[in-house]
Amino acid sequence: MTAFKPRETLTEQVARHIESLIVFGQLKSGERIYEGTMAKKLDVSHGSIREGLLLLEKRHMVRNVPRKGAFVTDLDRFFIHSLYDTLALYLSHTGRKLAREWQPADMERLESLYGNMQTCYQNNDLLTFLDLGIQYTQASLAYADNYFIVSAIEDLWPSAKRCAFAAFKHGGPETLNGNLIYMRQSLDAIGRHDEEGLCDIIQRYATHQCENVIACIDANKANHESP
Repeated sequence: MTAFKPRETLTEQVARHIESLIVFGQLKSGERIYEGTMAKKLDVSHGSIREGLLLLEKRHMVRNVPRKGAFVTDLDRFFIHSLYDTLALYLSHTGRKLAREWQPADMERLESLYGNMQTCYQNNDLLTFLDLGIQYTQASLAYADNYFIVSAIEDLWPSAKRCAFAAFKHGGPETLNGNLIYMRQSLDAIGRHDEEGLCDIIQRYATHQCENVIACIDANKANHESP
């Protein structure tokens, strides 16, 4: 993980730093985030931490509980199912428009991302693979033409990345290869202007990824409960 370096507004940078700690498991599901400890660690004010945590609450990464503090959102079955059901719904909407209206530049962009992800898979570069996967999915948002859908999906990306990291960490290279297979199928469907086929692929991918993440949290729970 990269070091904390102010590049954007302080609030956004604080939020992204804490977000990374959650995504990569350094802050665990349900764990309390202490403002004072985090402020000292990042050398910022308590107010900056508080503002960052409010931003992360909007992005579904933390829960701010009155008089108790901020806690990492629980990564449980209900949360995971809700996330992938919602993503499948929104991305099917934007995917239909992409399949109907794509331009050559769109396909060039998607094929380039796919090629870069293949390279990451071969090099076992998980973090870059994750980032490219988000970029690949975001490419369809240009066709959403809907403020609320775009805004909602952007707020879901951190949770999607968190879940994807858990799934990949649990499943290893096999999970990465499975994602590439779904991506290749989706590219072929887009190229054929096959809206129904693309929606089916998106739904199957969401279901498969959801199952992988649940398998990961079940395995972690079993490990913690074992003597």
